[in-house]
Amino acid sequence: MLDRYLPEGRRLSAPDNLAACASKGGLLAARDRGAILEGRVLLCDANHDLIVRLGPYTGRIPRDQAALGISEGTTREIAILSRVGKPVCFTVESVEGEEPDLRIVLSRRRAQRMALDLLLTQARPGMVLPAVVTHLEPFGAFVDLGCGVTSMIGIENISVSRISHPGQRFTVGESIYAVVLDTDPQRERIYLTHKELLGTWAENVRPFHPGMTVPGVVRGIKEYGAFIELTPNLSGLAETRPDLSEGERVSVFLKSIAPDRMKIKLLIIDHLPPEPPAPLP
Repeated sequence: MLDRYLPEGRRLSAPDNLAACASKGGLLAARDRGAILEGRVLLCDANHDLIVRLGPYTGRIPRDQAALGISEGTTREIAILSRVGKPVCFTVESVEGEEPDLRIVLSRRRAQRMALDLLLTQARPGMVLPAVVTHLEPFGAFVDLGCGVTSMIGIENISVSRISHPGQRFTVGESIYAVVLDTDPQRERIYLTHKELLGTWAENVRPFHPGMTVPGVVRGIKEYGAFIELTPNLSGLAETRPDLSEGERVSVFLKSIAPDRMKIKLLIIDHLPPEPPAPLP
């Protein structure tokens, strides 16, 4: 059932979506069965209603139907304004008039309500959900779980390796998977993590052995040492140097690996170019 409520942008070009938006009959049938459709926002008018392209027609999403929380004042207006030029999900509320002058009223809020209710009912800790990254902040990545219903993956749950910004892992618009940590039906929140999908510490450390020298990325510099990322879910600690900077690539010697404490001791050997050299022709 959760696959009915895809992240926005996933169904825009789907044959059933295109067919439903292509005629008055298709729109009426979608209204009657409560189908979730998708179109692209052409503009946001002075009343903050969204005007949406539906095949040969345009439809209107009234401001109070543009997003969950708008009527209650818990969602900011930017949630409406930022949809211009982007796909939105909706249900068809009414289709009046005759072609070509149909008056079509849509509701994104209703689609979101249906998606959120199902997520809160069916999502369980450990469940893996498809998501699309919508925007990034220093403290975490916001993702669309379906119909524009968003949740956040805190930066501490993006990877085990220390990162200074989610942009070091994700890009806006990227399709990812997230794992449900917990749900809070009363507050209507879904808590997510991503790092578990990158494998366990033991799985990530398996290719590495003491005595090897490998490339890594400096992810954090403290007085007591520098954290060097070997894989997105694995890092070790090296003695810091005054010429280090976060984000740069370095080569490191693996001094020791302690599986019982999940610790790796490293020795920084040299600075590396920002990108690996191009392969030989």
